[in-house]
Amino acid sequence: MFNSLSDRLTATFKNLRGKGRLTEADVDATVREIRRALLDADVAVPVVREFTARVRERALGAEVSGALNPSQQIVKIVNEELVEILGGETRRIRMAKTGPTIIMLAGLQGAGKTTLAGKLAKWLKSQGHSPILVACDLQRPNAVTQLQVVGKRAGVPVFAPHPGATSELEHPAGDPVAVARSGVEEARQKLHDFVIVDTAGRLGVDTEMMEQARQIRRAIVPNEVLFVIDAMIGQDAVNTAMAFDEGVNFTGVVLSKLDGDARGGAALSVASVTGKPVMFASTGEGVDDFELFHPDRMASRILDMGDVLTLIEQAEKNWDKDEAARMAKKFADQEDFTLDDFLSQMQQIRNMGSMKKMLMMMPGAQNIRQQLEQFDEREIDRVEAIVRSMTPHERVAPKIINGSRRARIARGSGVHVSEVNGLLERFAQAQKMMKKMAQGGGMPGMPGMPGMAGPGGARKGGKNAPKKKARSGNPAKAAQELKDAEARRAGAAKALPTGAAFGQQGGDFDPSQLNLPKGFDKFLGK
Repeated sequence: MFNSLSDRLTATFKNLRGKGRLTEADVDATVREIRRALLDADVAVPVVREFTARVRERALGAEVSGALNPSQQIVKIVNEELVEILGGETRRIRMAKTGPTIIMLAGLQGAGKTTLAGKLAKWLKSQGHSPILVACDLQRPNAVTQLQVVGKRAGVPVFAPHPGATSELEHPAGDPVAVARSGVEEARQKLHDFVIVDTAGRLGVDTEMMEQARQIRRAIVPNEVLFVIDAMIGQDAVNTAMAFDEGVNFTGVVLSKLDGDARGGAALSVASVTGKPVMFASTGEGVDDFELFHPDRMASRILDMGDVLTLIEQAEKNWDKDEAARMAKKFADQEDFTLDDFLSQMQQIRNMGSMKKMLMMMPGAQNIRQQLEQFDEREIDRVEAIVRSMTPHERVAPKIINGSRRARIARGSGVHVSEVNGLLERFAQAQKMMKKMAQGGGMPGMPGMPGMAGPGGARKGGKNAPKKKARSGNPAKAAQELKDAEARRAGAAKALPTGAAFGQQGGDFDPSQLNLPKGFDKFLGK
């Protein structure tokens, strides 16, 4: 969504790097570029004026002139101001003190309200709540049926006592206000703690439809009225938002279609102009593509600083903890990393969602955006097909996979032999890296950690390892040095105590003390 804006701002900040001191001309040039970038992104003109004025005022102040790195301080200022116009802080749903929490959805027709109702219900269900959907859009053809389908996908019940209109020619019957009131009563009786009311959209600012929304609001007294707005709408978002705020006095904004390729000005304008926070964002077509809106994280994404916190939250939500513990134990025991392990890790990553979306949350992702856009999500399916076409023995011991086996695996997975070869090469590199990490991992200087020296010791070949004395080039002298070294080793061996580290420390060792099986002492050299 914010690719163009992100590119422009990143390019602007690059021009400031390496400057130990910023002049007023540097600041003016930077602010001018920021203004152009925001206007090109379709941000409302009053918002742009206010934003750039605050950035310029702070950039010319003491916080930049006294900073060790003025360019980074400018980026910090822009980031803080972006957070401010996006709403300042994360705003969560206000819960009802008694009875179910009622959420009413409003917005233009085509903004994605009905689909978003299902996404919100699924998100609430994942939080441990018990939501119910109420179908009050009786005007749009098949809107009730669509909500029922969405509710089934989300695994949430739908209250729909009236079928609504089934075609454009049919005059809408039924009373949406009565349906909304009955839906809330149904939720109370069946002990649902959330009610999501889907109201009819409108093609424009329709006085009659706005009055209907006001009547529904008065009838059910919702805890939250969420204005659903298409993030691709552009400059008109501000006028629409102002009209709905005046009509139904919404309490929060939900951005739909945030995964589109529009310039994203609506998201940066609505919260600032209306003073109402953006609470949620729809980031895809799937019922799970829905997230709480965090202004600070969105600002970081726009400035190409990544969104690692959201990435961690997704990993925690979808990662199989038992599988992670099994892999950690295997890693600690220095066991071989097999193709079965590789496959299970791929499936774990798949559960987290789109690889493209996850990689775009990494800092600096804009620099490789072209490569990420060309990334084929089906590559994971092909890799899985190749691994599943192998026998259990081949997955554990891939070295046995010869030419004929590779051809069989390629036929079984529907790929070329070259793709099988490429996967096996990448896996061999991953296996080698895992083995090296297992052998040399741990904290430096910690005793007993694999690959690390104990207290006062040194790692083999490490920086503090004792240096070997170079052997002399004179043959006679070299022979004498070798003889002296052997004598020192022999003397050191005599000085070592015999016996186990615990128990007997001196004298001869008697195997009979261990109560070993008969004849076992021959293996001990006795």
